[in-house]
Amino acid sequence: MRVTPLEHPEILLIEPDVFADARGFFMETFHADKFAAQGLPTCFLQDNHSQSARGVLRGLHYQLHHPQGKLVRVVSGEVFDVAVDIRKGSPLFGKWAGATLSGHNHRQLYVPPGFAHGFCTVSERADFLYKCTDLYAPGDEYGIAWDDPDLAIAWPQLDYLLSDKDLENPGLCDSNNLPDYETA
Repeated sequence: MRVTPLEHPEILLIEPDVFADARGFFMETFHADKFAAQGLPTCFLQDNHSQSARGVLRGLHYQLHHPQGKLVRVVSGEVFDVAVDIRKGSPLFGKWAGATLSGHNHRQLYVPPGFAHGFCTVSERADFLYKCTDLYAPGDEYGIAWDDPDLAIAWPQLDYLLSDKDLENPGLCDSNNLPDYETA
């Protein structure tokens, strides 16, 4: 397993060892001892699975009082996945990093607590899996505008389909509900 920091050093790209032959492939998607050795969390409380059609953009989401670290991967299809540092007082506040995750490249991304997360589907369909370090808390959902010009995220050029809720998310500088750097 290789762990590489992206443009933001706390957002980590994980490339598991994949053993492939004529029958298919095998890989470990999570191994507590190997994750601990890399400084990654080993306690995940919830697993999620979403399926999205081409052009679906989900995010940028976060929880404030129940922040979630997320270990994300794609088992079929392809997405462009993004994490943004939204911690007030962080020296990297507003910095984002993104990676292409697919069922073919087997990459995973670790998004720490205190970061907003989102992705867009670039294949016809994508099955997206994520492990979370805290449980989903419906009353603690917040979002940042996916197209905030201050963030200047280099999303792939697609016709996007967003939820009504995601269309109403404020820009990062307009949000009143951001985590503090010291407590995130």
